[in-house]
Amino acid sequence: MADKSAKQDDNVPGKFYVDENCSGCQVCVSTAPDNFKMDDDDDHALVFKQPENADETEACEEAMDSCPDEAIGDDGE
Repeated sequence: MADKSAKQDDNVPGKFYVDENCSGCQVCVSTAPDNFKMDDDDDHALVFKQPENADETEACEEAMDSCPDEAIGDDGE
């Protein structure tokens, strides 16, 4: 389970986030490319845009469920 207190600093504010456990596997980037991307060093993923519709929300939820590191969280904001 993702740790809210360990959010990567480069996530945009909002409901979904990536924490420091991200290994950079890019599963979330391929699952929800409208919302996740890799940081500039390709070290970890981040949420660059919070979902704006049901399709994007569903993709983010699928990315969260598919994350092998359990590094994606939903803090309900």
